[in-house]
Amino acid sequence: MVDVGGAVAGDTVLAGASGIRAPAEVFESIFVAFLGLGTLVGVVVISYTLYNAYKYRYREDEDPAPDADRPEVGELPEGGGKGKKLFLSFGISAFIVLSLVIWTYASLLYVEGKPTEVQQNGGDVMTVAVDGFRFGWQFTYPNGAQASTLRVPTDTVVNLSVTSQDVFHNFGIPELRAKADAIPGQTTNAWFVAEEPGRYQANCYEICGEGHSGMTAQVEAMNESAFDEWYATTEPANASAESEAASNGTATASDGTPGALAPVRAGGAP
Repeated sequence: MVDVGGAVAGDTVLAGASGIRAPAEVFESIFVAFLGLGTLVGVVVISYTLYNAYKYRYREDEDPAPDADRPEVGELPEGGGKGKKLFLSFGISAFIVLSLVIWTYASLLYVEGKPTEVQQNGGDVMTVAVDGFRFGWQFTYPNGAQASTLRVPTDTVVNLSVTSQDVFHNFGIPELRAKADAIPGQTTNAWFVAEEPGRYQANCYEICGEGHSGMTAQVEAMNESAFDEWYATTEPANASAESEAASNGTATASDGTPGALAPVRAGGAP
């Protein structure tokens, strides 16, 4: 847990005040549903098996089912409800499996289409371009500003547009359950909602070279007012370069402080 300005961010951030079910909450519910149902089915099957194993156990002096009409070798069994038990068990299993497939598919459609739906309904969606390179990440904001730290406002849908400038990478923020492939020449998307201010770490989940383990980036979720104040001080990377040229090599503002942001391309630096 990380203390940020008096607020404490938990290990996992799920949907809350924004009213939007973030992918983290959706995947959590899918996991819990499959785990619970799998456990229930396992308990029922094992219990029924043990019950019948005990009921029809071998007893030398007692036939456990004296009235049973046992088939001879090569003879098909008859009786036993004429397949009703088989039909019932098959029907229940099919109903459960199809229900899970439909529900899971609907949940995945929700995750894929939520940013577009929020935009169409007039909600706030901030799209940040994420460029992976050996061995670091560069974030480009809607106004063209670039940074090596991803700063986002809370209670806002943050849509990440991820690509790579060299080899295959994979961008992921485990605490926010956001993860997407970074493929050269292609763009993939992932989104999340940070409900509380906090600091997290983004990692590369694709082995990409000797500096892979250090290919991390800081992610900072800020209150909306604090983010707006910081964002107002940023400017496009080109504007920053022109400003630097005009000032004859004046030092660029560091990434850790508000101000002009320059692309970060230091190989091997997190």
